[in-house]
Amino acid sequence: MDRIVKLESVTQFNTERGQETLHPMISVLDQSKSKPVPAQRYISELYLIFLKDLKCEDFKYGRNHYDYQDETLLFIAPGQVFGLSAPEEKMIQPTGWALAFHPDFIRGSSLGKHILNYNFFSYEAHEALHVSPREKQIVLECFQKIREELERSIDKHSKMLIISNIELFLNYCIRFYERQFITRDNLNKDVLAGFETLLQTYFQSDKAQELGLPSVAYCAQVLNLSANYFGDLVKKETGRSAQEYIQGKVIEAAKERIFDTSKSISEVAYELGFKYPQHFTRLFKQLVGVSPNGYRMGEWGK
Repeated sequence: MDRIVKLESVTQFNTERGQETLHPMISVLDQSKSKPVPAQRYISELYLIFLKDLKCEDFKYGRNHYDYQDETLLFIAPGQVFGLSAPEEKMIQPTGWALAFHPDFIRGSSLGKHILNYNFFSYEAHEALHVSPREKQIVLECFQKIREELERSIDKHSKMLIISNIELFLNYCIRFYERQFITRDNLNKDVLAGFETLLQTYFQSDKAQELGLPSVAYCAQVLNLSANYFGDLVKKETGRSAQEYIQGKVIEAAKERIFDTSKSISEVAYELGFKYPQHFTRLFKQLVGVSPNGYRMGEWGK
């Protein structure tokens, strides 16, 4: 098994690459100026964003290999594992650009309070952001503004301006990801078709009784996607959250079974994966407008 090294500080990140630390909590590196680094894996205590412009087949993110294509952004949050999968004696020349900052740098700021809303920090490697040449230029402009602030004498405005530029960069990335969802429309439709088939099969089998209601995380795992990426994809394609989509399919399955009068409403609820029939009744009434029993009695058409 690969040895995993703890990446604890910006200084550690910079020093390993032979680059100067301008600020102990944040760094922007032109990796062409870095020295070769040992091939090893890390568990990060930092936020890291890599902009890669060369193919790198050895890079590993989580459990997956990542084959970079031209102009690719990869986001790593504290607690995630990343690195290079190769013999440890092998040295790798870093390429592209890197932005690294410690969570404490943004703590208490607006960005610190909502950085978890940037779902792409929890995407898997194969869900990375592929940027166009124009988008790459915007990324580099944001990085350069941060770098310029780091090279200036620190004053009372420095931290605010740096955090503002990080936030601007991340907001651009939301736009870029939305564009990527559109340009991958055919792939997205394949995922939705797989999602539909998964739910249909789930309720036609005994899985609901064995495993309970299907969760977003379960569906994403079966479809080989991270829960956040999967949720964002479903929302972009359908206008509904993945959870709402699942609930809709639960209600569709419920409507078919409710008319089987040999089964009680409680039995229908258990068959669909509900632990408590009252939870089923509450959801059904919320989405259909009448109780399951009322639906069985034909009250929904009145």
